[in-house]
Amino acid sequence: MAINISHPPVSPPEVGATLQRLRLARGLTLEDLSRAAGVSKSMLSQIEREKANPTIAVAWRLANALGIGIDELLAGEQRESDAIQLVEPHETPTLPGNHSGYVLRILGPMDLAGKFEWYELTLAPGGALRSQAHDPGTTEHLSLLSGSLEVEVDGQVKKLKPGASARYQADKAHAIVNGGKSEARALLVVIHR
Repeated sequence: MAINISHPPVSPPEVGATLQRLRLARGLTLEDLSRAAGVSKSMLSQIEREKANPTIAVAWRLANALGIGIDELLAGEQRESDAIQLVEPHETPTLPGNHSGYVLRILGPMDLAGKFEWYELTLAPGGALRSQAHDPGTTEHLSLLSGSLEVEVDGQVKKLKPGASARYQADKAHAIVNGGKSEARALLVVIHR
């Protein structure tokens, strides 16, 4: 005789409200999170409205972009924060600019985006990170770790050697260019006023 044990159906976790709460707490728009996580804005909107559930891969990318563990996103509960929050290398959000030869690793927490941001910038030989003018009063601070870079702002060009830093107004069109023959690595800090 077989015993049939029936379990109530288990619904997938509803992550929409949690995702929206975390996104808004960090001051991010759907577009900001879309860029950071590599997930379309329409998909994010559907998830937040509980019209779609993310795949594990999408949930993982969203959690990384928000600087949280995937369990926090899926559980929908806020955990007490540890005294030290460790972000592993694979959890660091990355903005690839493959067509322009750069990779930006977002080192700062997403809740500071739009105020104070810091990145690790890697530029391939011939690569460039070109930016339109940011909000008035925004400044950038670029410290070259290895290789060589040029900073272009308002028609002026300055070359950097390893260990040098460039500080410049980023409320004008500007560019960071690797005209050298080897990869360049730098730390980039953006301060919004």
